[in-house]
Amino acid sequence: MRPMIEIAHLSKRFGSIEAVRDLSFTVREGELFAFLGINGAGKSTTISILCGRLRQDAGEVRIDGKSMEQDKAAVKSKLGVVFQNSVLDKALTVFDNLCSRAALYGITGTAFRKRLDALDGLLELKPLLRRPVGKLSGGQRRRADIARALLHEPSILILDEPTTGLDPQTRAVVWQVITRLRKEQGMTVLLTTHYMEEAADADAVLIIDAGRRVASGTPLELKNAYTGDFITLYGADEEQIRRLNTPYEVLRGAYRIEVPSTAAATALILAHPEVFVDYEITKGRMDDVFLAATGKKAGEESL
Repeated sequence: MRPMIEIAHLSKRFGSIEAVRDLSFTVREGELFAFLGINGAGKSTTISILCGRLRQDAGEVRIDGKSMEQDKAAVKSKLGVVFQNSVLDKALTVFDNLCSRAALYGITGTAFRKRLDALDGLLELKPLLRRPVGKLSGGQRRRADIARALLHEPSILILDEPTTGLDPQTRAVVWQVITRLRKEQGMTVLLTTHYMEEAADADAVLIIDAGRRVASGTPLELKNAYTGDFITLYGADEEQIRRLNTPYEVLRGAYRIEVPSTAAATALILAHPEVFVDYEITKGRMDDVFLAATGKKAGEESL
């Protein structure tokens, strides 16, 4: 898969604050790439540089092989961006917002109607089109935001905290749309999120702290590097668990043991088959990875 986003030695300072520090990463075609960090870690600054809204102090940004510095118009045409805060005009209807935005790309008349029909099939827009954006619910507005980002059929979709503040049902709808775009159009998606379970489904994950890269890899690679495995045992009594000489946690109707690796779990089970009659082994969570890599919880703010 060819590189679609290439960031090399990116740096950005605001006065005495170094928001991004020598950051490098690559997003490949068709990937879901999760970009994680606490508030103030440098995620939104990096996104703004990627979109051409901010200029970096050092480093290079290449989109599908083209330099942002040398061919900004061509680069921006490849990108669709859903910002953390909606950029739609609240006083205008959804239709008027989309119509005016499409005109900036030269999409008017029949071409606009055709594109709107395609987006309606993806996002169920028709019930919203004549309603002012300011009267929409958070989930409805997010659907309109995504439609705006997709008007010009970009090959890369950048989502900056797209599900923050949404109810679980609406979050599920947003993820259904993302999944369809990737499956049907092969779209490359770069996502920033506070919800670690969303990052668990990514192809690649980058964690930054204070503007610097602190960890990267697939979710499985990161879990293996930063967390252990957990064995949950059912139907055992506590005296049996104590004899394992392993720290454990009492759950309702079960006991949970943390082990450093799957190999260690296997060795423990083989050594004590009489205890491990009914059990399951699970990997650590992405929350555990994030905390181990940064020493902070997702959703905290940088001081």
